[in-house]
Amino acid sequence: MAARERGGEAEGHHSLGLLDAGLQWDYVTELCERWKVPVIVKGLLTAEDAILACEHGAAGVVVSNHGGRQLDGAVASLDALPEVVEAVAGRAEVYLDGGVRRGSDVVMALALGARAVLVGRPAMYGLAFGGEKGVRQVLEILRDETENALALLGCRSPAEVTRAHVTGARTQ
Repeated sequence: MAARERGGEAEGHHSLGLLDAGLQWDYVTELCERWKVPVIVKGLLTAEDAILACEHGAAGVVVSNHGGRQLDGAVASLDALPEVVEAVAGRAEVYLDGGVRRGSDVVMALALGARAVLVGRPAMYGLAFGGEKGVRQVLEILRDETENALALLGCRSPAEVTRAHVTGARTQ
């Protein structure tokens, strides 16, 4: 029986069998070539990984620490965003996942170079609270808060938000 099947700790395998440590960057290239669809790579936090994703044909990258629940002290997705945006240098779209709870979070991510954000957890909470209607309400609130944050910054649309609208450690 393989270590993965019995929950052992064989080198290269997560002890719970949830992660496949055998995946290589060439797999991104293979997906791009085989399926002829845009491939988006999720879970990047460093410039090095962003560069590799682009070199292997990724059409987009998702800056994500996968919720940051598994490792105390994990870098916040928003803190990793500027480095990844700079490394990608327009060769792929950059999205942010993690920590988006308010419209101001959306605007911050846009200001730091994200094309869009993913909002799985808020949508899940809305679903648990009120089904489809709850999800709709969460997304409407998020949209309204985003529009309010833009107005407070003097921006008429998300396209007008720039890094100049952000101050603090995240811009350095």
